[in-house]
Amino acid sequence: MGTKIAEPARSRARLRRTLAALEAQHPGADTELVHRNAFELLVATVLSAQSTDARVNEVTASVFRRYPDARALAAADPAALEDAIRPTGFFRAKTRSLLGLAAALVERHDGEVPASMGALVALPGVGRKTANVVLGHAFGIPGLPVDRHVLRVAGRLGVPGTTPAAVEAALCGALPPARWTVASDTLILHGRRICRPRPACERCAVRRRCDFARRERAAAARAGAQSAAPPRARRGTERVR
Repeated sequence: MGTKIAEPARSRARLRRTLAALEAQHPGADTELVHRNAFELLVATVLSAQSTDARVNEVTASVFRRYPDARALAAADPAALEDAIRPTGFFRAKTRSLLGLAAALVERHDGEVPASMGALVALPGVGRKTANVVLGHAFGIPGLPVDRHVLRVAGRLGVPGTTPAAVEAALCGALPPARWTVASDTLILHGRRICRPRPACERCAVRRRCDFARRERAAAARAGAQSAAPPRARRGTERVR
């Protein structure tokens, strides 16, 4: 008699297979933020909030020429920085964050970006998602950023949790650390290209394993059955002549 596999272990194995299929659908998934070092990636990630990577890349090309490091950014004129990053949206709040984190980098880390979660999230305007982006892509330290795309796709796939922290914990618990960063990049690309708010399920490599797609198919089948059924005669409304 075979050994019965516990349901949590079975669910983790199923999730690993699902993510492997998505990775095959999006080979070479990586961050789309253009950067040359940890400082540039940190700034670009802060700017990417409520913006697109393409728009951020257009802006950072000139921003990094003007402010190539933390010391230059810390000394920036606020009005000039606001004008430079205006196209990314929320430019006043982002300017405060960038000036604050640049000053903190100079004061606490000699102008260098620290390579630890604790030190990164202590910087103004830097949360866990941003820290994970920097750790995974600039330092090669396993991290699994959860943005709105990851949250949406994971929820549709049946990953437990409704908050970024819970989804990060569930995904990290199912995957070896070496796969954390690429898993996040894959889910982000899938959310942008296919599993959008109005998803293109017919193009999805894992639609047969997806809880959301399964519910959509069941709802369509019920609607089809109802429309095909003959109308019922209401009792007491027909009179025999």
